[in-house]
Amino acid sequence: MKQKLPIEAFINALLPLALILGLVLILGLDVESVERSQELENPLEQWLKPIVGYLAAAAEIAAAIVIGSAVFRGIATYVQRLVIQGRQPGNIIETIRLQLGEVLILGLEFTVASDILRTAVAPTRQDILNLGAIVLLRTLLNYFLELEIKQGEEARLEERRQDVAETAE
Repeated sequence: MKQKLPIEAFINALLPLALILGLVLILGLDVESVERSQELENPLEQWLKPIVGYLAAAAEIAAAIVIGSAVFRGIATYVQRLVIQGRQPGNIIETIRLQLGEVLILGLEFTVASDILRTAVAPTRQDILNLGAIVLLRTLLNYFLELEIKQGEEARLEERRQDVAETAE
């Protein structure tokens, strides 16, 4: 594996800490929810809210479909390998984990899109803070998932190189 530069290692350590600190700060803010009166509501908002609600629900359904199909595909692949090989395959578990992690990242993106849509029409300050906390939390999850996927792929590449080197000898 290649060595990380000191600045890259520093950034990799600082980014999660900054995201966690931002999440704690946002959740620690005490903002009173000021309800908007119906008289101040724009008539266009009455039409937009249901449409945006349906779009947000569609994004959540898309996330559920994407993640659910990846889970079923992973289970089917595992069971298929287990039946064909007659034992628990070690390599396929890591492959399934990495594939599921990639799909979870996509699913998280759909859920972030849903939250952004829900906040898009006439947000209050509390709605924006809640969205910020959710986005920060999901960004943190994405960061760690991508980091684990990258490390897993590097480990698989290294194993393949060793297998090729052993075969060549």
